Amino acid sequence: MSEPKMTSLQRVLTTLGHEEPDRVPLFLLLTMHGAKELGLSIKDYFSKGEYVAEGQLRLLEKYGHDCLYSFFYAPVEIEAWGGEVLYQDDGPPNSGQPFITDPSAISKLKIPDVKETPALAKVLEATRLMKKEIGDKAPIIGVVMSPFSLPVMQTGFDAYLEMIYKDRPLFNSLMEINEAFCVKWANAQLEAGATAICYFDPLSSPTIIPRELYLQTGYHVAKRTISRINGATATHMASGRALPIIADLTATKTAAVGISAAENIGEVKEACRGKLTVLGNLNGIEMIHWDRAEVKAAVQNAIAGAASGGGFILSDNHGEIPYQVPDEVLLAISEAVNHFGNYPLDWLVKDDD
Repeated sequence: MSEPKMTSLQRVLTTLGHEEPDRVPLFLLLTMHGAKELGLSIKDYFSKGEYVAEGQLRLLEKYGHDCLYSFFYAPVEIEAWGGEVLYQDDGPPNSGQPFITDPSAISKLKIPDVKETPALAKVLEATRLMKKEIGDKAPIIGVVMSPFSLPVMQTGFDAYLEMIYKDRPLFNSLMEINEAFCVKWANAQLEAGATAICYFDPLSSPTIIPRELYLQTGYHVAKRTISRINGATATHMASGRALPIIADLTATKTAAVGISAAENIGEVKEACRGKLTVLGNLNGIEMIHWDRAEVKAAVQNAIAGAASGGGFILSDNHGEIPYQVPDEVLLAISEAVNHFGNYPLDWLVKDDD
């Protein structure tokens, strides 16, 4: 008689401990696909926490993957500060015009009440409903924008870069405010039932800024912020490269790193082995057009490159699978993981021979 399978939560905790679980964990980080399941527009779907909770639970059942994702959309935090959100029919909501247009306004910013602000309260309600339904069977992944990356939407990218390079006192003031908000927002999600927090920090990627500048700025922000979050975090570069700063990310005490599809997953795994769990790195854009053979090859390559010894969760490279990715591709990914992802990876040993 075969041993019973692990629950998704057990599977993920085992791999985070850098041991091999029964199967490679699969995170299909789906945000908008729940709207399709409920027959709603993207805007209507995100209007209620109940809709997102139901959508996530249906997607978990449909694809048999290993997490629930309480992420709504990136500018939900901007909305909480009173900023503009622009909806699309077939893509994620985006932030509108920056709400900080005068540097003097930074000193007057007031941190939103994360439990009472409607935009954030919906996320917390969705998290509570998912936790009530799933219990400890599967992890619920909450999300925060890093205090270092959030200003791209708060002030606009050009204005923020100018601040980083030319006005460090103003930059430090904004970081102090954003860090306090991020910690409160992360801990509120954990209190509502989230298992861990995805710390989105694309600006810290060497794809965007030099490592030397990161070590002066976003690195210290991450160390301060992550130390105050009351749960495990995974730092995600949102398609940006991570390999050149793996040692730095390890020092922030994050537990996992989301990596780019442009990186060699085997090289990243060797740099992370025993220290950080690797999350990635299926190409979400290419995924839109994959056939079954391409799915099989992508899943096999990722598992072969990073799954040995645990410490690997198969996922997309961006942290949000595009709305255009068809059900057939997502089902094929799940099937391929169930075929090739069972430990011990006997097929990989045979191929090596």
